[in-house]
Amino acid sequence: MADVGLVDVSLRDGNQSLWGAAGLRSAHVLQVAPLLERVGFRALDYSSSTAMGMLVRTHREDPWELFRRTRALMPRTKLQFIGTGFRFISWQNSHPDTMQLVYDRLVANGIDRVVVLDPMHDMDAARATARRLKAAGVDEVVGALTFTISAVHDDAFYADLARQMRACPDVDRVYVKDPAGILTAERARTLLPAVKAQLGDTPLELHSHATIGLSPATYAIAPELGVEVVQTGCGALGNGSSLPEVRRTVANLREMGHRVDVDDRALGLACDYVDRLAAAERLPVGRPQDFDAAFLHHQIAGGVLTTTRRQLREIGMEDRFGSLVEEVGRVRAELGHPIMVTPFPQMVVSQALFNVVGERWSTVPDQVIRYALGSFGRPTAPIDPDVLDRVLDRPRARELRDEPPPPTPGELRRRFGPAVSDEELLLRAHMPAEQVDAMIAAGPATRHHNPSLAPVLDLLRGLGERTTVHDLAIGKPGLRLSVHRHPAGGVRA
Repeated sequence: MADVGLVDVSLRDGNQSLWGAAGLRSAHVLQVAPLLERVGFRALDYSSSTAMGMLVRTHREDPWELFRRTRALMPRTKLQFIGTGFRFISWQNSHPDTMQLVYDRLVANGIDRVVVLDPMHDMDAARATARRLKAAGVDEVVGALTFTISAVHDDAFYADLARQMRACPDVDRVYVKDPAGILTAERARTLLPAVKAQLGDTPLELHSHATIGLSPATYAIAPELGVEVVQTGCGALGNGSSLPEVRRTVANLREMGHRVDVDDRALGLACDYVDRLAAAERLPVGRPQDFDAAFLHHQIAGGVLTTTRRQLREIGMEDRFGSLVEEVGRVRAELGHPIMVTPFPQMVVSQALFNVVGERWSTVPDQVIRYALGSFGRPTAPIDPDVLDRVLDRPRARELRDEPPPPTPGELRRRFGPAVSDEELLLRAHMPAEQVDAMIAAGPATRHHNPSLAPVLDLLRGLGERTTVHDLAIGKPGLRLSVHRHPAGGVRA
């Protein structure tokens, strides 16, 4: 019997996997934060640069302000940020000193746990990122071992990475990250002990998506294999392409004889809030999934898969999804088996889409060219020589090879002026100006949101559009609502 901790992924990975990273607004997060604080989670998988950009772009809300407000409501639970270590919000690499500024401001605004996710498993780069994080004051640095299936990613490969992470003084914990949900219980019985044997007393966590129904069974045996913490989603933000739903996971772990010390009542209330929010906002609900062997081939993570289906539907090619999935596997092999974790799924899927709609490799996005040029590190396996020649023997490749280095913080400061805060500077340096301007013009985000009021608010909006309605009164025990139309127009409640 083991003590098993939980990390909740609802606010970041659940939102990204099931709701396209756009479902949650500041008010939603702030409403549920006090409940999440009471549950007793080991940490929250709270944000990323992608999530920050989406909050600005989609909702015109300030992510830095949301960080501060959440920390005030959750003084004890660790708030986790996840990043690659070489970019912030935009897809292009940032200067190392700019990344140091990012980490400094994350800590100043409430982040105290950061995942080092180098998508190439470049340990030199991972160690450099971990050093910057500790210099910024991050309390807990988590090294990511991103699981995939390929000819080169065997147990010995991950065990060697675990050995190097244990030897790094700036890495506090390690987790096995399975973004495609393809870690079977059978593979876990060899992989996890091999990793744990190298980690020694460094704690091990497991993050495995429920995309094809494998992870609940893997979680049930993970504690006996050395895993101390599993990562889960609350209510509607669990299961599906997200991670296993937390209440079922807790029940399963306890049934297996393990201890999970959480406040069950607070956990139920948090899950109920997410369920009510999904119903009120008409957002999809994560469901237990059937096994789909195709995922073992294409390994497209949940959030990218959802976006890809939507993009195909928008261009009238949803019937080509099967062909696209097959092409994804071919492209990935030709590019040296990159692990399908941000930013590589977006690159591989985009290239596969171009290959499906036209001649293979006749059109190549800039990010794939940058990958071939080595901007993201050294591929685990060599790129197919014929593909490499086709990608690099293009005028655009020569242009990108000669790109100027990314600007330093000093250069950014001269560009945007001394009056801009560091937080705003980082947004402006990595996002279109009009999006940041719109966020500032919108003012502070709403702090409260009760999903139960959604029908009433829909009614009020509908009344505002009907000029024939002048007065309306709604009454029931404990509530009286009066609506009056102003002579000049508009509705007052």
